[in-house]
Amino acid sequence: MVKHIILWQLKDELTQEQKAEVRQEIKTGLENLKGKVPGLMEIHVQTQFLASSNADVMLDATLTDEAALKGYAVHPAHVAVADGKVRPYTKSRVCMDYEI
Repeated sequence: MVKHIILWQLKDELTQEQKAEVRQEIKTGLENLKGKVPGLMEIHVQTQFLASSNADVMLDATLTDEAALKGYAVHPAHVAVADGKVRPYTKSRVCMDYEI
């Protein structure tokens, strides 16, 4: 199995209300991919965080293997969420993929 972890920071120009809305849209969009993307076993998006955090959103996904991760990256449903709900509102992205 493979873990796919991403941390995003939202753009500074967004208001706190906009950030809350964007976080929820990212969460809903990504978590709705379960059952639609082959090999995607689990997917959770964390939008609540302590003040000590320096990220706004975290993705924690489990996929069957590295081939499934590569398929997830280009799957049309994932690309639609990434292009419509994530990329326009984020200023930074950090990713770590690893085998478990």
